[in-house]
Order: sequence, then C-alpha cells, then structure tokens
Amino acid sequence: MEPRASALPWRRCIHLTLLLLHLSLPGGAASCRILQCNSDFVAATLNLGSVEGSLDPCLYEQTPDGPEFLHCAVFGDPHVRTFSDDFQTCQVRGAWPLVDNDFLFIQATSTPCEGGGRSTAITKISIIFKSWRQCVDQQLYQAELDNVPAAFADGSVWSGERGGGQRGGGRPSLTVSSRLPGRHAEIRAEHIDSLLVVRQSGRSLGVSLRSPRGVAFAFGPDQDLQLCVGGCPSSQRLAAPRPPHPVPPATARAHCGELLPVRDVYFHACVFDLLSGGDLNSSAAAAVGALQDAAAMMPNPWRLHLLRGAVTHTPPPTLMLLLLGMLGTLSTTLGHM
Repeated sequence: MEPRASALPWRRCIHLTLLLLHLSLPGGAASCRILQCNSDFVAATLNLGSVEGSLDPCLYEQTPDGPEFLHCAVFGDPHVRTFSDDFQTCQVRGAWPLVDNDFLFIQATSTPCEGGGRSTAITKISIIFKSWRQCVDQQLYQAELDNVPAAFADGSVWSGERGGGQRGGGRPSLTVSSRLPGRHAEIRAEHIDSLLVVRQSGRSLGVSLRSPRGVAFAFGPDQDLQLCVGGCPSSQRLAAPRPPHPVPPATARAHCGELLPVRDVYFHACVFDLLSGGDLNSSAAAAVGALQDAAAMMPNPWRLHLLRGAVTHTPPPTLMLLLLGMLGTLSTTLGHM
C-alpha cells in the first residue's frame, strides 16, 4: 500500500509534519491516532514491502537507511526498560501485557519467589504473532520456568514462508533458534523486522525485544496497557527493596560491581534483586543477560547504559525546529488555498 500519486501538496505536507512528530516524540503515535491519520500516512510510516522495486511483500522495508529500532526488556524482580528508555522496578503479580500492537502480543506472568519473601519472578512468557496478510498465520510461543523451548507451541521451528523472488528466496517469516536449549530462545520475525530473546536466569525468565518504531506504536486506544510502552502503573512501582535484606547492601554492591562495572540501571537492578531475594547467582545473571541482549539489539551504543534519573527521550532540538518549520510551511500553504 503506497501513498497515492494524486495526493494534494498540502496533504503531503501534513503527512511529513506528522511523520516528524512521530519520530521525535514517544507519544507521537497517540497524537497520530487523535488526528485520525489516513491510510496515506500509515503507508508512509509503516511500509511493509511497499518500497518501489521490492519483490517480497513480506519483507519489512522503509527508507534506505532502515527503520528506527526501539528496545524493551523485562527481567528480574521484575525490572522494565520501556521503548522510551524509562526504567522501572514493578511489584506486579499475575499476568501483564508487555506488548499489544497490531502485529505482536507479549505477556509475562510474575509470581512470588520461593521462600515467602516479597520478591517476585517471571515464571511464564507468552508471545503471539498475529496474522498478517499472506505472510504469517497466527503463531504462539510459550516459555515457562525450566522450559524455554526452541520451537513454537505447535512444535514447528519456522512459520510463514515468504514468497520467492530475488529478495525473498522462499525464506520463512518466523524462525526460532537457541544457543542454550531449554534456557534460551531467539525468535526472528522478518515481516516486522523484529527480534525477541527469551532466557532463563536462575529461577526467573526474561524477555528482550527489538522492533521498529512503526511496529511498536501500531496500536489503538483500547490497547493502552503495555509495560513496554507506558511502564508499570505508578501504584505498582518500587524505588528500593524494603528491609530486612537477606544480603548486606555493601555485599550486594560489591558482587554486582564485579560483573557490572558501570553504575547504570542494570547494576542497580542487580543490587535490588540481591537485597530483595538474596540469590547471588540468579540476581546477577538476570541483569547481565538483559544487558547483553540490549548491547546486541541497540544500534546506538550511547543509549545502552541508562543512568538513574537520566532523561533519555527528550526530542533533539534540531528536529523540533524542523517540525516547527514544517508547521509554518503548512500554514502558508493552506493560507493560499
């Protein structure tokens, strides 16, 4: 679905202006929905196989520079790194949606840890790839504690064979693989250019996701509860573990500092889990694994290490100035109609 060649100039101006807003603000997708964007704008911002010359309708493509990738991760007690690079520790229990957009649904189930303490752990992860065009039929992946399969729920390791042609070659749209069977799984979704990693660290599960912005924010107002988008509800957020601590704070900081020398949010998540649960191996492994996934998924290394209290999603001033310029152009154009 490509923008129509007969679109009026002022309409293209609106599309470009909204696109700049969409790229500069994490809430741009919500603004787009409020403005009732039409199919032209959707095609301009979420282009699945519609680039001129593409022979594969199930290959996600956008600009020659590629899409803007976003990262989300949930791990440990649990800790959430949102698409907007906010970092929170949540006391949520039960099943919570991490992602719920037009292409993907991810749900994590958190339960109290053994021993009766206040700490919780993710014990089940469910992932649904929703049907899309002729590319994929709905496919389910499920992982539970001590059972992280390298296959979908139906036993298959791939799904949705893409069409032929020079760029397709009959390759599947969805694939599952593993570097550590039973404790690690990697899922690639070519039709939405997304990568998911599910891993078990000690007695908890974690999931990491890399997805284009156009996919991550392709949802409606009835899909507003997503930990990867808005984080956990304010009433469910924790600033620090409550005493008594099973491990002295100095011991926790020293142990986590050996494995995570940068005092970023992953270091603090490691310390939090140690003070909350006391398991030296599991607490550190969850934070280390999440950091490794982030390093592999994030194209910009400078965004990897989030510091406590850092504001990471403020739009660049130059982009905002460009946006204001486009709004001025739009006003001038409409004034001459």
